[in-house]
Amino acid sequence: MDIVDIRAIEGPNIYSPKPVVRMILDVGDMDETPTRNISGFNGTLLELLPGLAQHHCCFKSPGGFLMRLKEGTYFPHVIEHVALEILNLAGQDVKFGKARRLKGSLYDVVFGYIVKAPAIKAGELAVRLVKSILCSQKIELDEAIRELARETVEKGLGPSTAAIVSEMKKRGVPVTRIGEGSMVILGYGAHQKRIEATITQNTSCLAVDAACDKTMTKELLSMAGIPVPEGMLVSNEEEAMKAAEKLGFPVVVKPRDGNQGKGVSLNLQNPAMVREAFRLASEHSSKIIVERQIMGKHYRMLVVGGRFICAAERIPAHVIGDGVHTIKELVDITNSDPLRGENHEKPLTKIKIDPVANMVLARRGLTLESIPKKGEVVFLRENGNLSTGGIAVDVTDIVCPENRELAERAASMVGLDVAGIDITTEDIAVPAEKSGGAVIEVNAAPGIRMHLFPSQGRLRPVAEAIADMLYPEGVPSFPLVAVTGTNGKTTTVRMINQIVSAWGLTCGMTCTGGVYIGRQCIRKGDCSGPESARMVLFNPKVQAAVLEVARGGLIRGGLAYDEADVGVITNIAGDHLGIDGVETLEDLAFVKSLVIEQIKPGGVAVLNADDRMSVEIKDRARGEIIFFSTEEDNLVLRKHIGAGGRGVFVRDGGIYFKNCGDESFLMRVKDIPATLKGRARHNVQNALAAAAAAWALGVPSRIIFCALKGFDCSQEVNPGRMNIFEMPGFTVILDYGHNPSGVEAVINTAKSFKPSRMVGVIASPGDRRDQDIIELGRVAGKGFQRIIIKEDADLRGRKPGETASLICEGALRGGLKRDRIEIILNEEEAIASSLENALEGDMIIIFYEHFERALEAVKKYSEKIAKIPGAAGII
Repeated sequence: MDIVDIRAIEGPNIYSPKPVVRMILDVGDMDETPTRNISGFNGTLLELLPGLAQHHCCFKSPGGFLMRLKEGTYFPHVIEHVALEILNLAGQDVKFGKARRLKGSLYDVVFGYIVKAPAIKAGELAVRLVKSILCSQKIELDEAIRELARETVEKGLGPSTAAIVSEMKKRGVPVTRIGEGSMVILGYGAHQKRIEATITQNTSCLAVDAACDKTMTKELLSMAGIPVPEGMLVSNEEEAMKAAEKLGFPVVVKPRDGNQGKGVSLNLQNPAMVREAFRLASEHSSKIIVERQIMGKHYRMLVVGGRFICAAERIPAHVIGDGVHTIKELVDITNSDPLRGENHEKPLTKIKIDPVANMVLARRGLTLESIPKKGEVVFLRENGNLSTGGIAVDVTDIVCPENRELAERAASMVGLDVAGIDITTEDIAVPAEKSGGAVIEVNAAPGIRMHLFPSQGRLRPVAEAIADMLYPEGVPSFPLVAVTGTNGKTTTVRMINQIVSAWGLTCGMTCTGGVYIGRQCIRKGDCSGPESARMVLFNPKVQAAVLEVARGGLIRGGLAYDEADVGVITNIAGDHLGIDGVETLEDLAFVKSLVIEQIKPGGVAVLNADDRMSVEIKDRARGEIIFFSTEEDNLVLRKHIGAGGRGVFVRDGGIYFKNCGDESFLMRVKDIPATLKGRARHNVQNALAAAAAAWALGVPSRIIFCALKGFDCSQEVNPGRMNIFEMPGFTVILDYGHNPSGVEAVINTAKSFKPSRMVGVIASPGDRRDQDIIELGRVAGKGFQRIIIKEDADLRGRKPGETASLICEGALRGGLKRDRIEIILNEEEAIASSLENALEGDMIIIFYEHFERALEAVKKYSEKIAKIPGAAGII
């Protein structure tokens, strides 16, 4: 039993709209062995993971999986549930899982996750656990789960970031995490914002530097007339002693550039305490501040975008005596509260027993073994940071206007857009300047956990305030169109891109030709997967995106985005069957339907009413549907419009939009150059799909008309798709047709030109099924009078000549005689042969593997005969 491949799919995918881990598992000779046949297996498994008995499985109540175990289930199913149980024990609340056979002893095992790295390890641990039971070997399961729990906390989003992310998702803003830290990107393209905890992309680096330097902060605040404690910067113990004596006891000693209260000692009453505090602070900084102690309570005031939002009193870590338990035991009891975690993963943090806690106790003549009286409050820290076990009490409603204004002024003076202002004063309801209070610190990246989970008082909408600051005018529109299908994707994407660009937006586009930002190609090649889509979505110049979405990317990487405004399916025909578990046309339709499932509320799915499989999956679409058809009388289209839907269709050579009873004329088909005056029926369909997508976005008809009128078959506008070259006496077409339906569409278009002879230069990807390669050959044999069979440079697992032999077999079945078939495996040589042997009136159609090489071969021939009158011109 071995893992063949394991990876996380972070975006919406064919298994779930949420992230999953996909594991391909080879169970070997355990393929047909149910669990009931392995003596002792079920009992040992449940002993190690008793929580499995509560799994529902496919039943509605707990115990479903236990029932399946007793009946006898198969090991991929067991590993799915074991992985889920391990993840839940490690702190990831997930329930989704699925296991299904791919072929033979290979299985897909899929389960949801929240934090990626430990989730992948959980899948690996699940396999090791099952194998250890089968081999009667011991495994340190508890320790492994504790390590996963630690990593889940360490690599999960912090509470501040998580709260902002949750609020953004409520507003429909897509969120993308960068790496394993707390940096996330909110939104796409030109409208994206970046945050890390409560630091935003608008947070000034200078302001952060100033806030981190406590001496500089005090100087800035003093310049604004804001009260701050008197203090001095020192570099050794003797200087610290002199500073304390000059300022007068009690004093505070703290690092110049510390955070989270680390190294801070308060209420120091004598020189010995100052020496001890200096040593502690020196562990965190080489420069130490000694300042006068401001008496009073400790408050944190949050300012966002220059506006006071809320305030909390911070109470240091403490226990309350009961007259029975020691301080150490009381700490353990307090830490057993489920609201307390090791770090920031829960509303509160566990109280730490460390040298600082012992020092604070010692000052009061206490030790960890002391037993406090009933009701006695024993502090283990002097600062009120939640990160050291403190608690917060919301006091927002009692903060006086003067103190609110004071906090806003402090944030403004330091220059922070999000700031935590620490004020010490006797009563926050009384102006600090009158009560002897002062601003102690101004914090960049303030934690907002205390405002989200106060131990007393109301929680405050701080994440909402930050979201409002980032998007003061609401979430801006970012038009996103995704296009999938078997044939026509690239041309349709390019047409939509041309329309959106004409609309005045900088459009990012991905397709099999490359990644484009505006008119600039930033990467060449087949770029129809999620990685390429991200290049567009996170480019700061992009104002709209049109993405080609291929089958392979959908299966292996999911979608790069959460939801699209418009999802387009051009058609669904037999291609790539027998690959990645996609065995039937229905399987393929299921995969591609993800594009119309992940549509925004109010979004639109564009479907081909002329294509049977596209119609069959219409119920999977979210949002409105626009059907398109080359025939006004298409029954599906008519019923849809009759029921109040929208449609795009052709009538008497004209393209029309229809919405219920309202009909509008767009343009003549013949006015779209790419349709070759209507001869290229497949490009008519592509134009209809593009027009429908643009209509769904709200693009004005005149813009659609102008953009499509300028879309032709040239290599500049639509490279590699029906590119036509006029040679002296014959015509050459370059196209990417690589499946039977695609090749047939080009043949039908070519026939409409009535050439004397049609010659095909053809190949098939080697990873297609034998019968599909043969069928491609049959279509070619039926449509061409002569063919030259080549092979792709990437044989995809085939032997040299194997694919060509299958195409040849198909061509013979199609009725082409053997002497009309030539096999030249090298693409450049095959193209050269077709051109050198062209006859007057020929139309040579080259189905290429590499467009640039094929184009170069055609150009070389054109240059060779350039001196002949009437030589190469490009339509």
